[in-house]
This record gives sequence, structure tokens and C-alpha cells, in this order.
Amino acid sequence: MHGGTAGRDPPSGPSRRFPVAAVDDILKDVLGSYLREQPYEPARCRDVARDIAEIIKARVKDLMIPRYKIVVVMHIGQLNEQSMQIGSRCLWDPASDTFSSYVFKNASLFALANVYAVYFE
Repeated sequence: MHGGTAGRDPPSGPSRRFPVAAVDDILKDVLGSYLREQPYEPARCRDVARDIAEIIKARVKDLMIPRYKIVVVMHIGQLNEQSMQIGSRCLWDPASDTFSSYVFKNASLFALANVYAVYFE
């Protein structure tokens, strides 16, 4: 007989995939609205980076994706003819864990926001 749940193992992995496209939209919206006119000032940008990370985390949590741990990492730096490489490493399961990333630039600064979504069984 089909349709019952008796005798089946509990589902493995998330019941719902993490919505990367929705998180991409959050990153674009938050970084654009907070940094569009922001000049690069080191002390101010440090505080702004912390604030933006908290706002992003709250908005991602508002999506109510069950059982995901959300980590937000923000970088803001001066845009001044230099190049920069930023790397990150995580231990995760590629079947269930994922990330979203967005780079914003204005006339004087760049910002990189990464959101890591790690699934907990």
C-alpha cells in the first residue's frame, strides 16, 4: 500500500532548498541602498559593515528557511586603483550547504557581502 509513512527512514537533507536567488536580491537591495552615496571613511565603514551584516542576516532569517545556520561576512574597502583577492574556506556538504555573494562599488568604495547557509540535520 502506498501513501503511508510507516517503515520509511526520516528524510535526509533539507526539505526545501536554500533560496539563493532571493538572497542575491537581498544583498543587491541592502548594499545598494546603504552604500550608494557613502564615501569611504575607514571608521564609519567599519560600523556600516557591521550594521549591514546584521540587516542582511535578519532579512535572510525572515525568509524562514528551516534548519539553516546563516553566516554573513562583509568587507568594505577603499576603491583606489588596486586589486584585491578575498578567499574563504568552509567545511560543508555541497548537497545541502550553499552561499550567496554580491560585490557593490560606488565612486570611492567597494563592498563584498557573502552569506553562507549551512544545513543542520
